[in-house]
Amino acid sequence: MSLYIVSIGGTGAKCVESIIHLAAAGLFGTEKIQVLFIDPDESNGNLTRTRETLATYQACRRAVSSSGSETPWMQTPIEALEVWSPFSGSLNKSLGAYFNYESYAFNSPGVGHLFDVLYTQGEREANLDVGFRGRPAIGSAIMSQVKLDSATSQEPWRSLLQSIELDLGVGGGGSKTRIFICGSIFGGTGASGFPTIGRLLKNKLEKSGVSGSVKIGGLLMLPYFQFSVPAEQDPGAIYARPEQFLLNTEAALRYYQAQPIFDSIYLLGDQDPASVAQFSIGKNTQKNDPHFIELYAALAARHFIAQDELQPVVLLSRQDEQRVTWDDIPDKAVVKPNFANAVRFAYLWAANLSPELNAGKGNIKNFQKAAPWFSRFFKPQGFLVGGRGMPDLNDEVQQDAIQCIHGWCQSFLRWVSLIHGSGGSSRSIQLFRHALLMDSGGNVPQVTESFPKLVLGADNLEQSKDVTPQAIKEKLINITPDPPTGVSGLAATLYGLCKP
Repeated sequence: MSLYIVSIGGTGAKCVESIIHLAAAGLFGTEKIQVLFIDPDESNGNLTRTRETLATYQACRRAVSSSGSETPWMQTPIEALEVWSPFSGSLNKSLGAYFNYESYAFNSPGVGHLFDVLYTQGEREANLDVGFRGRPAIGSAIMSQVKLDSATSQEPWRSLLQSIELDLGVGGGGSKTRIFICGSIFGGTGASGFPTIGRLLKNKLEKSGVSGSVKIGGLLMLPYFQFSVPAEQDPGAIYARPEQFLLNTEAALRYYQAQPIFDSIYLLGDQDPASVAQFSIGKNTQKNDPHFIELYAALAARHFIAQDELQPVVLLSRQDEQRVTWDDIPDKAVVKPNFANAVRFAYLWAANLSPELNAGKGNIKNFQKAAPWFSRFFKPQGFLVGGRGMPDLNDEVQQDAIQCIHGWCQSFLRWVSLIHGSGGSSRSIQLFRHALLMDSGGNVPQVTESFPKLVLGADNLEQSKDVTPQAIKEKLINITPDPPTGVSGLAATLYGLCKP
């Protein structure tokens, strides 16, 4: 089953960030995921971080792909089309310039007056290179101009549609395809793009006669964060205003009630919104920390592709208003062991294996004595010690692989740690002991005595001496059959041994 994700705005990008991390943990299967990012603010900090996360994931996946291992880690191919902005190539990125307002005002006064009624001067002239500034009315007008009806559709829409058609085959009889659209309902870009893009895609699929083979799902993020506007900010300026989030949400939900666009729709929000540290209108300063609601966003995408029979409405509740535990995670029986496996491996590699390998490369003879498992994966040094055909630890390819995997571990553990800290003072996120995963400087501490205690709610066996870093590495010595060699083989084998 093919999955296409259409990410709209900064919140949509943050949802994709979580999907990437859960895909790394083996929770999205082996089918390819293609992502289309939509954002008029192409330098949006949230979008930039998600694209960096994807690049880190792809580099790590390439580094371990040669192992031939059947572990679920990194099994999902994820590709991204180019970011689409309605203002690509435009110098004047304003609503008035986009619709040639000055020409209408001069040549067709009636149309110009209508424009005056619908939009204030500030809305017409505001520079939209930072997004739609919390004004869905601006974004809807611009998003509606997307053309999907001809072969000359602009990129990346052309590539998206061609890929969907290729999946479906002639006459739409190929594999089942699902499109998942995600964005916020309370801002500007997401609120305007979500229904507009959804309807355009649905109309295109119906005209092509393949709508029966394609299901469209939607994830609407209700308000889950807030911010304070600095006193010096011009009150007449055009920007998102947190006091209007709930009003915008109510108006949008009334609209969606009458729009039969989606086969299944998910609504996620938080009654106690987190406070964003820095006010930002847009660009690279709009870079909010990950939030635990975005973990649920990724699980919603997983639920959407896992169900054969889609439900129009999906309900979810938690047991305790003050905390989130494993019992509040959908499909816990599958999600918990896979998620925990990824966390334990990432911690073990970043805190123990990566520093050990980096230190050992300068003195391999001593390293292989201290680490008996070394010769199972790398060419040993010494007189007639064998190792024919095995990679040398000091090879550039091996060293690059160590750093790629370490980079992914850092990125993944940072995300896990930050979603745990997003509950605020009124709510505790109790999945992992996140304080052990990342120090105040954003680095994984090189202390591994706490390894058996990383997963909250783990049973006694998981916390026993048999799952210490040293005990796990000792299992590398006797593992049969012979494991794949090199850094990729070591990482894949170790990942399997970290399973709770």
